[in-house]
Amino acid sequence: MDNLTHSLVGWALAETGLKHRTRKGMAACILAANLPDIDVFFGWAPWAPLAMHRGFTHGLVGGVVLLPPVLAVLLWLLDRWQLANGKVATDAPRMHFGWLLALSWLGAITHPLLDLQNVYAVQLLSPATGRWFHTDGLFIVSPWLLAFLGFGIWRARKGKSGKPAIVALLITLAFILVNMAISAMAWRAPTTDVPYAQPDRIFASPEPLLFWRRNVVWRAGGAITHGRFDPLRSAARLLDYGQQVADNMSLPVVKRAAMATPEVRDFLAWSQMPTARVERDGCNVTVTFGDARFAGPVMAGGFQETVSLKEC
Repeated sequence: MDNLTHSLVGWALAETGLKHRTRKGMAACILAANLPDIDVFFGWAPWAPLAMHRGFTHGLVGGVVLLPPVLAVLLWLLDRWQLANGKVATDAPRMHFGWLLALSWLGAITHPLLDLQNVYAVQLLSPATGRWFHTDGLFIVSPWLLAFLGFGIWRARKGKSGKPAIVALLITLAFILVNMAISAMAWRAPTTDVPYAQPDRIFASPEPLLFWRRNVVWRAGGAITHGRFDPLRSAARLLDYGQQVADNMSLPVVKRAAMATPEVRDFLAWSQMPTARVERDGCNVTVTFGDARFAGPVMAGGFQETVSLKEC
């Protein structure tokens, strides 16, 4: 999910009344809700789970267990410095490190649970395994969540009551659960009705505004197929689907290109539904790797790696 949504979730948690439990309570909720994205600064790291975006820092071990105490200690040290320099408001709640730590853990766990909702997926069990998990419950930037959470926070602050924030969080949870159920139906649709596919990998990406619709993509037998699902039209079958397109990943020249550069190797380690386009010009071969999840004209350019080879 986008960092605005992560921040609003942390802010809404704080506005339920948790921000009054300790000084820096608001900061703990909001910063912890964004903390796992610290991995964007470690793409250079020699340890693959840390270098992988949505890897170790988004897992239950790194992001949920280990990082929040670091944040809590840093906020506690900041508070000690502010206290020593007279920069703490007289009406601020007292510092309670136990609550600070609890709020850091609470904020942090919301991050992978939200990122789990979109097709980019998350390595929840990193570093034990590099397996990707996803529920396909939300578009990566959901205007609906922004509206629910933003309105709840505004009402909570205006009315000086935590109830609107609690209601907003409950509505957000219900919205996510409903969309998870819709995506589960979309996953089944290609297998229980035409085209009766047997996919080894399938994703169902929600649309941002018409959230009940799904753009479905699956891989079966080395071929990629795209389809559309709308539960308001049918809860059991696809609205339509296209022709199978070979992913080309088994071609000898593609296998050679897959090992050609560190950038391509990293891309394929991240990609969950890789595809390859092969273009030949005499002895020159250009292989462009992509990911079928992001094959649209808007997204594809940002999710590609190209390799040039010679065959003679």
